[in-house]
Amino acid sequence: MGPTDRSRGSTAFRQGTGPGATRRAFLLATAALLVTSKGVSARVVTKVLPWRPNEAYPVTPVVPGGYLFFTAREAAVVEAFAERLIPADELGPGAKQADVTTFIDRQLTGPYGGHDWLYMEGPFSKNPLPSQGLQSELTPRQQYRSGIAALEAYCKATFNRGFVELNAGEQDKLIAGLEKGEVQLPNFSGKMLFTAIYTNTVEGFFADPIYGGNRDMVGWKLVGFPGVRYDFRDVIDRPNQAYTLPPVSMQGRPAWGER
Repeated sequence: MGPTDRSRGSTAFRQGTGPGATRRAFLLATAALLVTSKGVSARVVTKVLPWRPNEAYPVTPVVPGGYLFFTAREAAVVEAFAERLIPADELGPGAKQADVTTFIDRQLTGPYGGHDWLYMEGPFSKNPLPSQGLQSELTPRQQYRSGIAALEAYCKATFNRGFVELNAGEQDKLIAGLEKGEVQLPNFSGKMLFTAIYTNTVEGFFADPIYGGNRDMVGWKLVGFPGVRYDFRDVIDRPNQAYTLPPVSMQGRPAWGER
């Protein structure tokens, strides 16, 4: 998943359309407008490709270390929050060891962080259906920045400590209250903050490591996901047998670079 570049739910496509208008009609009207306003130009292409091979949205591997969006304190809050959602236990590493916070930080610096590819004009539904997705004018960057500040203000007013300084039991109880909508943060929706961090934590734990999380493919190893192996012919004829080969990411396996 490239979650940096994933299309999350938002308001329905309606920009430039009137009642009863179809998307096809809108596109045709737009094309007609371009023709009448700018004229038409054409060119003949022979013996060469009019595009560069493999030109799509190539992934730039995340370089770990430091944060590009979060402040040090914000990163500590997100890391502590995510670690309570997926803690390390006898089954394996948790969100902290998987570098989930790095994944979220890099997502927020990219198109996802500003909802660059989504229609972000209103109106926004107050009681949206699950199928309607996000119904807010706030981008993920705004949700995190304002939400973390509100969470810290609540913790200091209630516990006289920040979120990171709370013990595990206090953090768990507070997170559960945010999820249920029982904890009222100052000037921010606690449920929105929970949903943002929860969703991105799960994505970061299971996304391809090229995006900064799932370090050493710990999430894939936990569930037995083989990754992006290009060829399964050696195992396809052996159904109901455990898959024992290590997972492979888009960058291959670390062992492949050893000599």
